[in-house]
Amino acid sequence: MIIIKGGRVIDPKSKTDAIMDLIIVQKTIMAMGEGTADAYLAGVSAGIGGVSKANSAVQVIDASGLIVAPGLIDVHVHFRDPGFTYKEDIQTGAAAAAKGGFTTVICMANTKPPIDNVETLEYVLSEGRKTPINVMTAANITMGMKGEMLTDMETLKAHGAAGFTDDGIPLKDAALVKKAMEEAVRLNVPLSFHEEDPALITNNGINRGAVSEALGIGGSPAAAEDVLVARDCMLALHTGALIDIQHISSGHSVRMVELAKQLGAHVMAEVTPHHFSLDESAVLTHGTLAKMNPPLRTASDRDEILRGLKEDVIDIIATDHAPHSEEEKAKPLTEAPSGIIGLETALSLGVTNLVRAGHISMLKLIEKMSLNPAILYHLEDTKGWIGKGADADLVLFDPDEAWTVTRDDLRSKSCNTPFLGATLYGKVKYTICGGEIAEHGEGL
Repeated sequence: MIIIKGGRVIDPKSKTDAIMDLIIVQKTIMAMGEGTADAYLAGVSAGIGGVSKANSAVQVIDASGLIVAPGLIDVHVHFRDPGFTYKEDIQTGAAAAAKGGFTTVICMANTKPPIDNVETLEYVLSEGRKTPINVMTAANITMGMKGEMLTDMETLKAHGAAGFTDDGIPLKDAALVKKAMEEAVRLNVPLSFHEEDPALITNNGINRGAVSEALGIGGSPAAAEDVLVARDCMLALHTGALIDIQHISSGHSVRMVELAKQLGAHVMAEVTPHHFSLDESAVLTHGTLAKMNPPLRTASDRDEILRGLKEDVIDIIATDHAPHSEEEKAKPLTEAPSGIIGLETALSLGVTNLVRAGHISMLKLIEKMSLNPAILYHLEDTKGWIGKGADADLVLFDPDEAWTVTRDDLRSKSCNTPFLGATLYGKVKYTICGGEIAEHGEGL
């Protein structure tokens, strides 16, 4: 049993933002309220109110000065397992997630072999059960991620697939996408889409614009994203499918998602912390550590992303945690792989660059990192909120504590991030998953 005393509880479902206590029994929040902890402890001491001294082994956490929020949910992580475990594996990925306050993650399916079959799916889920957090996974939309033939989505769902995506590989066949959406409607599962048309890209990972011209690199234009976002938003409108536009980076794409929502499409959009924190100029400072797909775009694109977050056009903050080895990222800009890690820094980047910068409230930040991701994956009955009967998945963090990102702060096998050396606000103190402490921060 865990009692959390005197924390600032932020619950995006009830819009609660108040100082109160929580009582956790086994895997569930049993009670909450002001003074609840003292009343319960008094009952334990007196052996009254149905409180048995024999069952009174209690851990009390003093949460004074801390925010108590629902455990964060990341709908977009790459744990590289199976196939690329020199970059990350399920255990180290889960440790990185817990360090960052995440209690549930959805793994992407671009492993080796890909998750287009039951055997690989069950391997990932089995390894995930060995970690202290909830490791879920999507399966592939198409066999071998070739974009030619749909997987057996019904069988994969029956064996535990949370949703479907070919993330990393855009789907070029519109008829196949429509068929996948129709099947997803039948099965009541979400589809997530990586939106970049390769026919319009010369060198991916860098925005086509002033920076790519200065570097003599062709780059990836915003149009490559825009055309596929427009297609899939309209297909979602016509099929009724629930879709996720992954790692949105283009201001025009934000506008198209906004229009699709106004028309009644079931479209959600996610943005990464690096896309709301940086623009294309970061490539000149950080080189390959600022190379990702889709790329960092212009300052005006970032402004539109910030507006989208503020006005709830963008529903979800997801990390696209993408580990690569130092040797891979040391290659020339046009040869190095795209992607950066993000689990350990995501919450702090949100606190620093969104909340403290005045773009959104703390309540809205938590909503986009817990409740809305839960809604996308149909987990909202018990996850993504704080209340009696909810899962005891929580993050406790100090929103005012400044810390400098160092390699020692990272539980990931990889350290490919442009935020090394950055000073951020918001330090995770506890991550609690299923009523058990998954991470206990230093200094407590």
